[in-house]
Amino acid sequence: MKIGIVGAGKVGSACALAAVVRGSARSIVIVDRTRKRAKAVATDLLYGSPLCPKTEVVDGDYDDLADAALVMITAGVNEKAGGATDRNDPQGRLRLLDTNAGIYREIVPRIVGVAPQAVLLVVTDPPDPLADIARNSAGHGRILSTGTFLDSLRFRVHLAQHFEVDANQVEAQVVGEHGVSQVFLWSSARIAGVPIGAIIRERGETLERVREKIESSVRYANITIIEGNDASQFGIGIVSARIAEIVLRDERAVLPIGSYNERFGVTLSLPSIVGRSGVVRILEPEMSPEEEQALKRSAASLKKSEDGT
Repeated sequence: MKIGIVGAGKVGSACALAAVVRGSARSIVIVDRTRKRAKAVATDLLYGSPLCPKTEVVDGDYDDLADAALVMITAGVNEKAGGATDRNDPQGRLRLLDTNAGIYREIVPRIVGVAPQAVLLVVTDPPDPLADIARNSAGHGRILSTGTFLDSLRFRVHLAQHFEVDANQVEAQVVGEHGVSQVFLWSSARIAGVPIGAIIRERGETLERVREKIESSVRYANITIIEGNDASQFGIGIVSARIAEIVLRDERAVLPIGSYNERFGVTLSLPSIVGRSGVVRILEPEMSPEEEQALKRSAASLKKSEDGT
């Protein structure tokens, strides 16, 4: 029940905090290129840990990742530092790929050298193409991208706010890229089993107007958060901790998460069964013809970004 976190910046620290508070693992090792920062984060968390489920939090080097069941990788240039905060930029997070690919090619072999059986969870943006870089560098397929799990939660939250209901009663998914080409599955969105389209008609609204409002809010949520707080960290921290729990406990939970998809030739998100070895099976949801085409375009966008890396 041990996880590692490589990268002790804002996102890595948020992942560690969420894992400690949730009791995601019995042991958490934080690794950073600046050992002093890793030690500071681990020590800060350790002082609050007596109020949380039993967890040992330590700083370490790569050798200390031995026997980890899952290693989160959060290291790299973030959106603000990498200049990926322009809503009109069609590349979005993909602008960070070249820089972060080099970092991953250095980090991943070091992780695999000491924790060859660990599942690797790619958190750094852009996570989908970086998961493919990690897969090639690791030499195995136990690679997950946080993918559209967080986007799907954002979709549910915005739908819940719009219709004034509990987000836990909303069933809705985002698939494809964790980025600007992401695909919203409106055709299967439900509130307590009732199709969203039916509820919209009952309210005298139009699907086009609701879609425009909610998709914009979700697609550019990171930028909105960064404009107010410099980094989008807490949501992804909670999501990463939850993924770690699913893997460590072999839960076989079904969630929209990124993994390599042979049909598309890239890592992208579709609802998938996740267990101790990572993605056990990718499920194919029903989609409208428009959504199917959008998913193909999303895959093509990811493929194009990786071809030059």
